[in-house]
Amino acid sequence: MTKQKKKKKRDSTNFLHDERFKFIAGVAFMLIAVFLMFSIVSHFFSWKNDQNILNDTDSIVRNVENTGGSSGFKLANFIVDEGFGFAAVGIPFLIAILGLRLFGIRGIAFYKTLFITVLSTINVSITLGFIDGMLNTRILTSGMGGAHGHFVSEWLKTNIGIAGTVLLLIFVFVVLAIFISKHTVSKLKQLFIVFPKLFKRNKLLNIPFEKEKEKIQSYAEKEENDDLNEEEEDNTDVEGRKSIKVKHAPPADIEINKPQEDEFLNPEEIPNTLYDPTLDLSSYKLPPVDLLDDYAGKGGGEMTTEELERNKNKIVETLSHYKIGIKRIIATPGPTVTLYEIVPSEGIRIATIKRLEDDIALSLSALSCRIIAPIPGKGTVGIEIPNENPAIVSMKSLLCSKKFQESRFELPVVMGKTISNETFTFDLCKMPHLLVAGATGQGKSVGLNAIITSLLYKKHPSQLKFVMVDPKKVELTLYSKLEHHFLAKMPDAEEAVITENQKVIHTLKSLCIEMDSRYALLKEAQLRNIKEYNDKFINRKLNPNRGHKFLPYIVIIIDEFADLIMTAGREVEEPIARLAQLARAIGIHLVIATQRPTTNIITGLIKANFPARIAFRVTMMIDSRTILDQPGANQLVGRGDMLISTGSELTRLQCALIETDEVEKVTTYISKQQGYPTAFELPEYTGEESDKITEVDTGDLDKLFEEAARIIVAAQQGSTSLIQRKLSLGYNRAGRIMDQLEATGIVGPYEGSKARQVLITDLTSLDNILADLRNR
Repeated sequence: MTKQKKKKKRDSTNFLHDERFKFIAGVAFMLIAVFLMFSIVSHFFSWKNDQNILNDTDSIVRNVENTGGSSGFKLANFIVDEGFGFAAVGIPFLIAILGLRLFGIRGIAFYKTLFITVLSTINVSITLGFIDGMLNTRILTSGMGGAHGHFVSEWLKTNIGIAGTVLLLIFVFVVLAIFISKHTVSKLKQLFIVFPKLFKRNKLLNIPFEKEKEKIQSYAEKEENDDLNEEEEDNTDVEGRKSIKVKHAPPADIEINKPQEDEFLNPEEIPNTLYDPTLDLSSYKLPPVDLLDDYAGKGGGEMTTEELERNKNKIVETLSHYKIGIKRIIATPGPTVTLYEIVPSEGIRIATIKRLEDDIALSLSALSCRIIAPIPGKGTVGIEIPNENPAIVSMKSLLCSKKFQESRFELPVVMGKTISNETFTFDLCKMPHLLVAGATGQGKSVGLNAIITSLLYKKHPSQLKFVMVDPKKVELTLYSKLEHHFLAKMPDAEEAVITENQKVIHTLKSLCIEMDSRYALLKEAQLRNIKEYNDKFINRKLNPNRGHKFLPYIVIIIDEFADLIMTAGREVEEPIARLAQLARAIGIHLVIATQRPTTNIITGLIKANFPARIAFRVTMMIDSRTILDQPGANQLVGRGDMLISTGSELTRLQCALIETDEVEKVTTYISKQQGYPTAFELPEYTGEESDKITEVDTGDLDKLFEEAARIIVAAQQGSTSLIQRKLSLGYNRAGRIMDQLEATGIVGPYEGSKARQVLITDLTSLDNILADLRNR
């Protein structure tokens, strides 16, 4: 009977969560707000003529001037005259906000707007009531501030006096300004710092105080003028960002001698304000988490006690068949797998337990079983068993987690949840590069989206730029909307998301130039890394006139590395290796993904410079060893189940799920905000290789050119003597063919006694080049 009552109670309140009810209620609130606004505004002009309505007992009242009729007048009289006076216009605004909330519009910071509106209405009412009392005027029945403003202001004057009341009202307005704009505090600090310094300078130079007031205003409004870009000198640096001048010249009508001029330009006399790189896009707002789904109830639930006990008993029973005793077993359930930690009896060899992975999986009817023997830092052996009903880890839940929100990392990334259901975050700066691999459909692209989304939810466009490479042309194109906010590209690039191999090569080499340029700035500043450099620049200890500038982090995302290696070979591998070796200190980080984790793709040179690696499920143990240097990735269950290695430590996670439509919502939200005029421009790079094919006359190619090219690519050896032997040619003719192979970009330049470098790694790519040459 009790259950039936509870069910009826739930059914009676279900309509409150119905989208149709919310929409109808939202429409009603909006209409009420509009009606109330018309009535209040009309009341400001017709309140005297409509006063007889209050005293008229006749049910039919004629000659009502209020736009809302007699009901509108009575409502307005209650809210305006008996309430907040002219400040009563905030009431319909509040009702409108509630209506928008019911509509499901998430672009408004609801609670912040609600707080600002309520506090503004109350404070403006009191202020108007205070002014009304001081001037002894009587606009409206109860004055400009209404009955509320009149009585509260009188009470304040009685208890804290006129001076105290004025100070209190000013304080509340300052609080409101701080909540409305995040730049209020910095501007107030700037004014307090500038004033005493200019007063001191006034005494030194004997300048009339009227001129000093002009300079105070110019200092206080400097950041605002830079942001609005109103009729000022163009101080744009090479990245297209504004920089505030550190050195201010004295007014032209002030005559000072040389010692005084030196003192005037002394850095100690410069206003002690910090450089804020976010001022160019001061109105930029981080995307709200409401854009993402939480997938509540769409995945499996928590493991039941019965399921845990059943699995424990089966593990103990299976091990007992092999005469392996267990002292203790502890279960730690996670979203996808459950970790069973066992303490074996004395004398049991760990290798014996390790060999029983398949037997335990069979006894539990599980997809797979992974044994960690032993668990690092513990005296236990771990057995990971997939859950029957795995839970979905939403990106929204991770972004809302306290661990991510309170992280102080330079480039915070949240990837998923561990076996113990803890949110896993890391700093990309400390990785410093990331290699992501896994078979098709196992969660690799979703993992990349989780990395990118984490950074978008934490960083301002002035602090972070992405270089995105997408040879498949379908995975990263969603982020092209961010071109004017977060993307970087070469000056002549048409698209911000790079898809053509030749442009990838040029962009990587352009990034090498950017890296060298940044190192030159660090050398001149005598600093070791980008964090120290930017901190010094923000504190105005580096002179922009000498080329110094704020340096954003650059994260390079390459979605399908295998395709690049197969088509461009060492032309791609070399700049990537150079960036991986050197770029971490100057804020350039790489995230490379591939679905073909073979040794000819993930070479020793790449692995040596990517200590942090993520492995999704692969089919073979050898692929797991290629990625992680150990087995394990072949025992994952798929669908976001992953292992992340940060050197010696290996952690199993369930990667967060973020669907394509969620990514599109986030990018659309950002793209609709004010952005930079262009994408962040990388240094210009003119590749010599790109012109070589056009310089070759295809009619003059040797008849055996194509056959020689296939021999060279198949053997991966750029040797003239190889062509001689295989084709029975003389040295001179073989040498001419080798020169033609170099001119067409198939082999590299002459390197003395060493064989030439073969730039094409497979025959399919060679056929494409030969077909292009035949069509010229």
